Amino acid sequence: MRRGRGRMLLKDLYDLNPVERVKVSRNSHGQPVGSEARLLAGYLGIIARNANMLPVNYESWHHMPDSNKIQALNNIKERFALEVSDDYIKKVLGKKWRDHKSTLKKEYFKKNISLEEKLRNVPPGMLRYQWEDAVRFWNSKKREEVSSSQKVGCLRLFEITHRKKDGSPMTSEAGEIMEKLKEKKAEYETIVATDSSVNLENIDNKIITKVLGPEKYGRVRFQGSGVTSTQYFGSSSQQYMPSESQAQVEVQRLRDQKAQMQVSTVEQIAKVQRKYEEFQLQLRADAAVRVATAAAREAEAAAMAVE
Repeated sequence: MRRGRGRMLLKDLYDLNPVERVKVSRNSHGQPVGSEARLLAGYLGIIARNANMLPVNYESWHHMPDSNKIQALNNIKERFALEVSDDYIKKVLGKKWRDHKSTLKKEYFKKNISLEEKLRNVPPGMLRYQWEDAVRFWNSKKREEVSSSQKVGCLRLFEITHRKKDGSPMTSEAGEIMEKLKEKKAEYETIVATDSSVNLENIDNKIITKVLGPEKYGRVRFQGSGVTSTQYFGSSSQQYMPSESQAQVEVQRLRDQKAQMQVSTVEQIAKVQRKYEEFQLQLRADAAVRVATAAAREAEAAAMAVE
């Protein structure tokens, strides 16, 4: 055990001889205490940021393979004699790993740059393939969040599709319809305010129907001929329609996908080249071993012949 030699620093942990360990005591709650506890916390932070040991390209700590967690735990036990439980160490490691991912995402992903630039913006000490996996995952989650936050109803869709870029109605008829829709919506809001029994389900469609009349069977309003409700909405009763913002998101998604494919192609070529070079090196090393072995055998045979 290592004790009584003055305060240790993190760098001192790498100078311990194979049999030395820093003893970490615990309190009645099973938590580490003393100056050794601070040293342990610092070292757990180092391990949590080790991309080889605890890769960042897993969705959550729960998805991290047990083999990686065990490897990290064994590394810690090579330097510390722990009174705290393995579960406690894993729990703290998990929090520090999540904090590390959050910092990487904030400093390197949440920037106003293209997906291609984010893929190239690999943090120092990070393995490229892990970073690319994490970026693609975050990018897909971001698109889902944007998409889910931009669903609009029929009234809003009518305004979007019947206004010019300057915000004015496309036609006088469209302007009159918008006014009627606004008045009808105000009527419904007044009724709702005084009568809590009124069903608010699908209220936008009810207002549209009151003003424009019932929708033709098998058609989806504002979507042109040939588009059925099943085709557009699916079997679900939730009738969310795409907004202009969603269209912009989809265009950006396709651009990002194109850039991602280009980057992936380059990376695949580089990966194959690296594999080829490694294979060539291995072949040369194997050949050298065979030559050395043969030479040794010849020398041994020659020596025996002299004897």
